Amino acid sequence: MELHEENAFKIRGYQNAIYNLDKSDIALAELSHKELEGLDGVGKSIAATINEINLTGSSKTLSQYLEETPQGIVELLDIKGIGPKKIKVLWKELGIESGHELKEAANSGLVAKLKGFGEKTQTTLLKALEFMEANANKLHYAEAEKLSTEIREALENLLPGQKISETGELRRQLEVIDTISLLVASEDFDATEAILESAEDFNQNLKSSGPLTWRGSFRESKVPVQITFCQPDRFVEALFISTGSIGHLSAKVNDKDSLKDLTRAGNFESEAAIYEAAGMDYILPELREGTFELEAARNKTLPVLAEMSDLKGILHNHSTYSDGKHTLRQMAEYCKELGYEYLGICDHSKSAFYANGLDENRLVEQHVEIDKLNEELAPFKIFKGIESDILYDGNLDYDDEVLASFDFIVSSVHSILNMNRQKATQRLLTAIENPYTTILGHPTGRLLLRREGYPIDHKAVIDHCAKHGVIIEINANPWRLDLDWRWVRYAIDQGVKLSINPDAHEMNGYHHMKYGLLAGRKGGLTADMTFNAMGKDALDSFFKERKEKAKAHA
Repeated sequence: MELHEENAFKIRGYQNAIYNLDKSDIALAELSHKELEGLDGVGKSIAATINEINLTGSSKTLSQYLEETPQGIVELLDIKGIGPKKIKVLWKELGIESGHELKEAANSGLVAKLKGFGEKTQTTLLKALEFMEANANKLHYAEAEKLSTEIREALENLLPGQKISETGELRRQLEVIDTISLLVASEDFDATEAILESAEDFNQNLKSSGPLTWRGSFRESKVPVQITFCQPDRFVEALFISTGSIGHLSAKVNDKDSLKDLTRAGNFESEAAIYEAAGMDYILPELREGTFELEAARNKTLPVLAEMSDLKGILHNHSTYSDGKHTLRQMAEYCKELGYEYLGICDHSKSAFYANGLDENRLVEQHVEIDKLNEELAPFKIFKGIESDILYDGNLDYDDEVLASFDFIVSSVHSILNMNRQKATQRLLTAIENPYTTILGHPTGRLLLRREGYPIDHKAVIDHCAKHGVIIEINANPWRLDLDWRWVRYAIDQGVKLSINPDAHEMNGYHHMKYGLLAGRKGGLTADMTFNAMGKDALDSFFKERKEKAKAHA
């Protein structure tokens, strides 16, 4: 609608409706036209659109807009840092209809000459386009896991009785997946390939396929799929070699042979037997990155990784008090239903006006409700938290008196993300020094496959957290997984505990805890270094002791 210059009031009506409906858990498909009209923020026109989608599965108005808009322009709407108004200028004044054309125009300096753009916007656009190109047809692990499960189940139906396993970066549970890789044991490769060729769901790329490898795609997904064939008696060998990173497989087991050489020379019944022959303890697939795990396996000092059962509570969550979808009661009751001992509620602070951040009066209202719910839900406990915005100078956006009213503070950056390494690092260091900061939230602000995080000196930030006793978050949202697992080991070595937080804005967001745990495990996270593996009473004591120190310091 913005691209086609619809009436501004009409656009605002849709935006308001979206905001209200997104925070609601009402099943729109079950409502009549009249019931839809009665919803907050939904007038007759929008109710008619929703009803049309309910009845026909589509919207004539949207279809008309899409027919009048080049597909490349629709794709440009996904670029971070540029809105519909600027895209329309690029489209109408420069005739740009794709990311490729936009890149060419930016490289030639044409974009900077447009009114309202300039060199800075042109540079930002080029970086965003390069980021999009580099991440095209990739998935974050949570989506790749779902797709790989569908593919494996389809293969199991086509090839009953044959050994099949995920492998490669998928089996190592990397945060971003380039290719869905599977290994299939088969006595007859040609026959197996013929079965795949006849299957509707599998679309082969003949040019990139080979005698032992089928490459192509699955159903409508554009993510590359690779299926490697091996003889059944070489399945363990093929699985081991196709799973490990280059750094892991090239590790020397003696003066002559690497792990890969050793595997190919033998005929092992299991991956554990390979490590045993190499004089190592068994290394879990997610750890096979060629980092700390090799020396630890040789020295019999591999960490016992944290498990879901170790996690006693869920910290950093949002409710309808700010931009969450479910009420405080709903969030608390579902958390309790899942078997956790406590919930940390961390709605947005007052600077986050875009997320309905809480001013001081609404904070009092929320704390009163928390006290009542704690009486009702005991022994389950809701801890009073806030996700306090780290301002540009590194300060938090409440005064000390207000900060002291919380049990704990998650300090996070949400605005002015275009910082250099020095500024971004100093901003975090200042926030860490605040005695009320309990947890540093999503340290780089990255959104995987959407935007890069701001650059920080990870060592300086982690060392400062160690000095000031601040916990670092592993944000479990599959789009974040921030702190990056590559820095988990360093944090542990410095004595910094990590908190696996879902940053849940609705009840189902709690289930993202799994992905935060996977990220932590890749870095060797143990239960004793996981902050929210602490029980409710121990955590309560920790919060009270830290707050008393903060008050004394302030």
